[in-house]
Amino acid sequence: MLAFTSALTAHPNTPDSLESLLERMDRTAGSFRSFSADLRSVAHTAVIDEDDVSTGVMLLKRTNHGIDVLIEFTAPDRKSISLHSQKAEIYYPKMQTVEEYDISRYRALADQFLLIGFGTSGKELASAYDMKVLGAEDVAGLPVTRLELVPKSAEVLKNLKKLELWIPASADYPVQQKFYLAAGDYRLATYTNVKRNPPLSDSDLKLRVPRNVKRVSPQK
Repeated sequence: MLAFTSALTAHPNTPDSLESLLERMDRTAGSFRSFSADLRSVAHTAVIDEDDVSTGVMLLKRTNHGIDVLIEFTAPDRKSISLHSQKAEIYYPKMQTVEEYDISRYRALADQFLLIGFGTSGKELASAYDMKVLGAEDVAGLPVTRLELVPKSAEVLKNLKKLELWIPASADYPVQQKFYLAAGDYRLATYTNVKRNPPLSDSDLKLRVPRNVKRVSPQK
């Protein structure tokens, strides 16, 4: 009897319809300013069947030039990643080194992916992706609707086969994202302690490094 009852109550929530999800995003996209959360990131490499798992904190803010992002990984190794304007920086504390990258050619594409589920309107998603609801699940104790998105652009499909979002009931943001890449690789991001529109200043998203840190440009 206990087993039967558990089976019935494992997923008592029913998924939101695609229409209601997109309408919710349309209503709130214009008011999106910022986002913060604890992050668990899994990078899966298919050819060796290996997962690289990191945990930390992610801050994201809409600005006049696009989206600024700061990710500070604390385990298993400390590392900070910053996206600001046309530049990406990666700070490795153990090596006291910052790698600098010019991302001007890819900035618009980067913003598109960074905003998927965070400030993207339902109309924007519908124009760029074929979408369907996969069902109801639980993520970090929250009832969510799992949504699949397949890029309509042949150019985007070369690198991104599809992606999935897990969106809580009555929310307009995902608590989990999964990006399916070429050759069977994927990236899975799970967000907890989520705050929508926290009061983030520009300095909150600046990379914090020592003055004497070494800076290198691998692109050159």
